[in-house]
Amino acid sequence: ENRPIPEPGPNEVLLRMHSVGICGSDVHYWQHGRIGDFVVKDPMVLGHEASGTVVKVGSGVTHLKPGDRVAIEPGVPREMDEFCKSGRYNLSPTIFFCATPPDDGNLCRYYKHSASYCYKLPDNVTFEEGALIEPLSVGIHACKRAGVTLGSKVFVSGSGPIGLVNVIIAKMMGAAAVVVTDLSASRLQKAKEVGADFTIQVKNETPQEVASKVESVLGCMPEITVECTGVQACIQAGIYATRSGGTLVLVGLGPEMVTVPIVNAAVREVDIRGIFRYCNTWPVAISLLASKRINVKPLVTHRFPLEKALEAFETTKRGEGVKVMLKCDPTDQNP
Repeated sequence: ENRPIPEPGPNEVLLRMHSVGICGSDVHYWQHGRIGDFVVKDPMVLGHEASGTVVKVGSGVTHLKPGDRVAIEPGVPREMDEFCKSGRYNLSPTIFFCATPPDDGNLCRYYKHSASYCYKLPDNVTFEEGALIEPLSVGIHACKRAGVTLGSKVFVSGSGPIGLVNVIIAKMMGAAAVVVTDLSASRLQKAKEVGADFTIQVKNETPQEVASKVESVLGCMPEITVECTGVQACIQAGIYATRSGGTLVLVGLGPEMVTVPIVNAAVREVDIRGIFRYCNTWPVAISLLASKRINVKPLVTHRFPLEKALEAFETTKRGEGVKVMLKCDPTDQNP
């Protein structure tokens, strides 16, 4: 609250923040102070799912002006390395990323960011939708890596925010049938709401039993599995469930070491792919939102003003609702 308002550099813009979503990683840093090799050593501002209004532009910025509403891509490459040259800048080892130590996030009143990674929002796309482009981008990147196409049968493991955006994008990309598994009946209901064709509530089945249920409801084994939990048993189920010659994409991150039926995957030529965040997804997402081809509004279930950030984080930690959104601009009541 008491930090000075930053001054934008030549290629930066200063933003008055509007909507910032809370991600599971934000909660994890808050609770545990680290995710893998990323360790919080100093006080850090959280938040990386965000939109706001431009209030000042640097001398070199020509595509944005004060008053423009923008969505913020949180990952900004610091150098033009081999990964940037090949268009996979998300893999750049020196990338700046909001709310990943030691880089501050944007859950604050005013924030400065690289202008090239701020994208103007059309008038018919709300600030909240702009903030949701970040999780939506995970779905776009995962479904592209998975090769979802016309007629695909897709199994999405996990019905949290990331599972749900994968359902939305898989259907958008032409999937003929999407089945979702989760422990929670309410989350599976939300999956139905955003377009899932089938849902399976998992209780204490073995991974093989889960795979069998997936095949049963689809009428065949899915060519594509998108695993969004990071839980060992779910990864195992993902391998067993995927059709021979198909693809399993690992989106959820769990323990560093997991035991999986790798021989089963190998002899059936099941490709196992990882994803790390996303790249080149904001223009795609904005086009989809502006054309109303997708609807992400049902994802937001809770809203809090910035002053009640702790309450918002507690709500997320308890697993209530789906996406919790913080409002950083007290003067603006629009979503």
